[in-house]
Amino acid sequence: MAGFRQRVRIGDVLVQAGLITEEQLTLALEEQKKKPKGTRIGQTIVDMGYISELDMTLELQKHIDVGFIDLRKIEIDEAALHVLTEADCRKYNLIPFAFKDVMTLSVAMVDPQDFDIIDDISIITGLQIDPYIAMASQIDENLDKIYGKQQADAIAEQFLKEQEDALGTGGDSDDDSRKDDVENSPIVILVRNIIEQGVRQRASDIHIEPFETNVKVRYRIDGVLREINTYDKALFQAIIARIKIISGMDISEKRKPQDGRITIDVDYKEYDIRVSNLPTVYGEKVVMRLASKEGFNRAKSELGLRPEDLEKFDGILKNPNGIILVTGPTGSGKSTTLYTALSELSTEEVNVVTVEDPVEANVNGVNQVQVNNKADMTFANALRSILRQDPDIIMIGEIRDSETAEIAVRASITGHLVVSTLHTNSTAATVGRLIDMGIEPYMLGDSLVGIIAQRLVRRLCDCKKGRPATADEKRVLGLPATAEQTVYDPVGCQMCNNLGYKGRIGIYEIMTINQKIRNLIAERATADRIKKAAEEDGMSSLRASAAKYVCEGVTSVAELMKVTYSADES
Repeated sequence: MAGFRQRVRIGDVLVQAGLITEEQLTLALEEQKKKPKGTRIGQTIVDMGYISELDMTLELQKHIDVGFIDLRKIEIDEAALHVLTEADCRKYNLIPFAFKDVMTLSVAMVDPQDFDIIDDISIITGLQIDPYIAMASQIDENLDKIYGKQQADAIAEQFLKEQEDALGTGGDSDDDSRKDDVENSPIVILVRNIIEQGVRQRASDIHIEPFETNVKVRYRIDGVLREINTYDKALFQAIIARIKIISGMDISEKRKPQDGRITIDVDYKEYDIRVSNLPTVYGEKVVMRLASKEGFNRAKSELGLRPEDLEKFDGILKNPNGIILVTGPTGSGKSTTLYTALSELSTEEVNVVTVEDPVEANVNGVNQVQVNNKADMTFANALRSILRQDPDIIMIGEIRDSETAEIAVRASITGHLVVSTLHTNSTAATVGRLIDMGIEPYMLGDSLVGIIAQRLVRRLCDCKKGRPATADEKRVLGLPATAEQTVYDPVGCQMCNNLGYKGRIGIYEIMTINQKIRNLIAERATADRIKKAAEEDGMSSLRASAAKYVCEGVTSVAELMKVTYSADES
């Protein structure tokens, strides 16, 4: 290829194309110095949110005279794949996916400009190499899909063999020796493999569940649990011991629930893992909740807010005092919305203090306090102390009891902006919940400035199939019976692991508290009356928000029904 051996600098390419600024490139180069050795500048630019990985890859492809390959949309040739070993594919971060001809191998690479790698694999395979550029995330995802389970099974088998050998030689079984065995055995690699696979498959939670004869590993992906692997029960104690060690739990305590925390780097990104351990009849079940530290620091535009909702969100955040509440069930994205609001509010001129259980992510310029019940640092006690710290903005991780609710309301009335979360089904129901907690309606009406209810719906994959909506579906979508509307159903393909869905998006119900709603709250009006007044003021319900995404083909009617069932107003 003409000019193929001339290397192109991705930072300069993106600046020249107007996709990033010179200032952003300078900041990215500074950030790259803090990252692990080997981190590419392109990956750093993507991580900082200046450009999407796809846009960056496509722009680079224009300048290096190679093809672009979307690995989600092709069938990988098994024969081509096995020309290289797993170790080579992972070492060079590539996937051989087809034979161009008998002497030429087509290879998907993160950096087709790395000519040393191309020369190496040409020598290893004895073939000419036809390089294509692919997204790094797709290469990682495919390597994990192809080799992950196979690798985990091999590690498990190796561990069992080592245990048999140790028993055969009458190995020492004292606690120190056993701990050393755990630290140095393949189980360390197995546990890391389970976590890394979870990260790469976009899991929010990893479940490790003991049963009578085996141990199951399940991932929650886009809100749904999927079984990933099953291991022999003989591995169970070693897996649990390893997780306890790295999460700071008491390895000898097996009768009480415990909580721990792990910080781990996967593919140059830092993940914070909350670990929960619960004794069951067959042993201790472990659930690990995965959170990317960068995932909480999102721009508002990435939350899924529509332009009209974004305007309301901005309007609520401009209040100098009062209470802003984000409501919804566990796993509905409340923490992400709260951290996004905090990032927006945290400036040099204000003192922002949080009280959380646990602190889920660190926010620059924010003083974050961890609840510690053993030290009598409860939400209520922490809040009392915070009020003596001259705060402008207070974030409470969750209002769980009447004492915390009362302090929050009093803080907002005395000139502070308070943001918090609450477990309720809708914006209007939140008012009743706080009154039930003992807050006087007139005080609540004065203090509330906005309530945001939210859920996450799964996005349909590109393999979705359209059809005319039925009469019942039109009714659910709030459309007239005579309207023509196409709705889409999930199908399933290689891109989405045959689930029909890939990724999630937020749906929102944002209530701005106006004078009419304040009066209704003070009168102890029903949730229905409050909701009607909010809708007259332009509030879109959760169901209406989801219905818009169904009509646009973003999600399905089944997802709308599942996610908005508890908030169903019909």
